[in-house]
Amino acid sequence: MIPESTRWTTRALRRYNRAAALSRLYEQGSASRQELAALTGLSSATVTNVVTELLADGLVVEAGSVSSAGGRPRGILRVCTENLRFAGVDVGETEIRVGLFDGALNPLAMTSRQPGRDLSPANVVGLVTDAITEVTSSEDNRIPLLGVGVGVPGAVDERPGTETDDGLVYAPTLGWDAVPFGGMVAAGAHAPVHLENCARALGQAEMWFGAGRGADRAVVTLLGIGVGAALMISDASPRGGSGLTSEWGHTVVNLDGRPCRCGSSGCLEAYVGADAVLARYLEEGGEPGLIRSGTQEGLRQLFHRADTDEIARSVVEQTAKVLGVGVANLINLLAPDRVVLAGWAGLVMGPAILPQVREVARKHTLPHAYAAVSISLGASGADGVARGAASLPVLALLRSGSLPAEPSVEAS
Repeated sequence: MIPESTRWTTRALRRYNRAAALSRLYEQGSASRQELAALTGLSSATVTNVVTELLADGLVVEAGSVSSAGGRPRGILRVCTENLRFAGVDVGETEIRVGLFDGALNPLAMTSRQPGRDLSPANVVGLVTDAITEVTSSEDNRIPLLGVGVGVPGAVDERPGTETDDGLVYAPTLGWDAVPFGGMVAAGAHAPVHLENCARALGQAEMWFGAGRGADRAVVTLLGIGVGAALMISDASPRGGSGLTSEWGHTVVNLDGRPCRCGSSGCLEAYVGADAVLARYLEEGGEPGLIRSGTQEGLRQLFHRADTDEIARSVVEQTAKVLGVGVANLINLLAPDRVVLAGWAGLVMGPAILPQVREVARKHTLPHAYAAVSISLGASGADGVARGAASLPVLALLRSGSLPAEPSVEAS
């Protein structure tokens, strides 16, 4: 219901009513006008007016009818998700993945780009917009792109009154400091752009579609070259919830430990980040040729060799041990009911080390906290960040209740 203390203009009230109806209909899947009135608390007359507008905009369609006791059949409504298009972007250090999704976040097309060593904003933006052009060109051009969600490996400026129209990104691992990345992408994508940290975008995908479904408090970890985590907190809404990101990868697990690229030493990332794992393998006398195939393929080969290569086996065991300690720290600090190991490196490492991670975490977690948590592998796959990022413009559409008027940038 609308707070009584709120002063509403006619335009704001109309927007609120549209957003309430569209959001509840999206969450329910389908509903009659009478059911929608009960779900939203709006009057029958208001629901009739709002639905008429949403039908005219193509956001909602009639989906048949059901009989009612003693009266005429009731028409069933649903959100026309199949005619909505959103792009999701995962800006990774080794790979940029871009997907096209419908309104239900079903993937329609996926592509990727390799930035190589050139992670400059201009090069990354060029690769992102080129990939967006590719995936949208595979679709019917009559269906416009309504928004682009981008997961970035850094912090997004959310401060009001600053240059957030440009979507400022602070990503030290990429050498970015207050880069107006959102505005740069919007100029090439010709659609509203929404920015989010990669870990939180992945967390959103795992909560909606993956291993976080049904959890009240899930910590979703993103394991790649960098290491991050997001605490995802559910609420009563099927599509609701919030998330907080953390620099989990730069928590210290060894005071006199390995140097980390952040400038400190002993950080978790210096032991379980993909590059760090490969570096330890080489330092212990591993096969140098393993690295020449690139970070992702090198990590796959290292874990594949663990059964026959004694050095690889030792590195895998060390990685599992340190990661287990890192997971224990998360559980003791945040008391989640679920911890999800995800990200592309998590997909590679997870199946081999999950049992040992659980056992180490058990030894270093308070008993009551460990008894209340489950530790599992991510289920959103390699496209999890892109899919989670695409949820940002979907949520923006539901919040506004209207099609976007023109390209803009939002820091989520």
